Amino acid sequence: MNSLFDQTMINGMILKNRLVRSATWEGMCDASGRPGPKLISCYRTLARGGVGLIITGYAFISPEGKQLPGKMGIHTDDFADVMVDMTRAVHDEGGKICVQLVHAGGQTDAGNAGRQPIAPSAIKIDQYPEVPAAMTGEDISRIVTAFGDGARRAKDWGFDAVQLHGAHGYLINQFLSPLANIRQDEYGGSIEKRYRFLHEVYQAVRTAVGPGFPVMIKLNGSDNLAGGLSIEDALYAAKSLDKEGIDCIEVSGGTPASGNRSPARMKINSPDKEAYNLSLARQISTAVNCPIMVVGGFRSFEIAGKTVRESADYVSMARPLIREPDLAKRWQKDDRSPARCISCNSCFKPGLKEGGIYCVVEKKEQEKKAV
Repeated sequence: MNSLFDQTMINGMILKNRLVRSATWEGMCDASGRPGPKLISCYRTLARGGVGLIITGYAFISPEGKQLPGKMGIHTDDFADVMVDMTRAVHDEGGKICVQLVHAGGQTDAGNAGRQPIAPSAIKIDQYPEVPAAMTGEDISRIVTAFGDGARRAKDWGFDAVQLHGAHGYLINQFLSPLANIRQDEYGGSIEKRYRFLHEVYQAVRTAVGPGFPVMIKLNGSDNLAGGLSIEDALYAAKSLDKEGIDCIEVSGGTPASGNRSPARMKINSPDKEAYNLSLARQISTAVNCPIMVVGGFRSFEIAGKTVRESADYVSMARPLIREPDLAKRWQKDDRSPARCISCNSCFKPGLKEGGIYCVVEKKEQEKKAV
């Protein structure tokens, strides 16, 4: 029977437990996307805190795919020195680190992208800040290549794995979604055609890193949005990736337009509100052979433990580890009280002005103690 503190392996990557730090925006890079000491320290602290795998904040593979200020880039070889420092810092603490590769597509704006955003189709939907330009065949080929180049850099720089961001309304998800993708060519229409972009991205990434390097994906089980990606289409994508050799699927759900069923829901203050993507993960888990991670509102040791015993191979968290980067170590030492995160989402707001994400509630409590 699985437990949270089993040692496991994903395509040769040995993980000391089943707890994963899921990707989030940290806002700790300069305008070019180059990480600095603050982000390296963040990942070092997470590794020291005992989580089995750290998935980085979403790293843009092409400049026009950047969404927010301070976002990390993996689009240039010029970052080699600091990226090697980053992976070494994690490894020195006994941790493992996976870089998440993303293109924001229509879910960015001209100010961050440096040009009119591009997307599968030139339409305005609720999750887009402005109308994007429809991607040409040349755009598609260029971005597919950029995903492969980003993966190649990640492997060269010492990352232990890569994860494609295929969730939360970003470009891969946009191609899969019949709401965002109304193309009439070989990349739009049926789910088989809407999957083609993801297929090409996965193949480019796998070619770049080879068969013995872990390639994972964060995939929406549903967009929780009328007309968006459904569980049926997600199952098609998951089963297709599984056949192609994906090493792990992290199941999530929702987009910024999904209202109270968005990816980062608030007021997770009781066990019945936890694990809100678990039903999606169960359906995908029964359809594939590869390991499954599930993210979404995990706060208690009991729910996390039950999940890996009964439904998924790994439990992913982001916000609880912003407040308590040592949560895994605390739980392993038999302090099994719930994560202290109150799901207020205040951690994201000040980071835009103050150079990085942090727990506002924890900071206020520490300031009170210091008085």
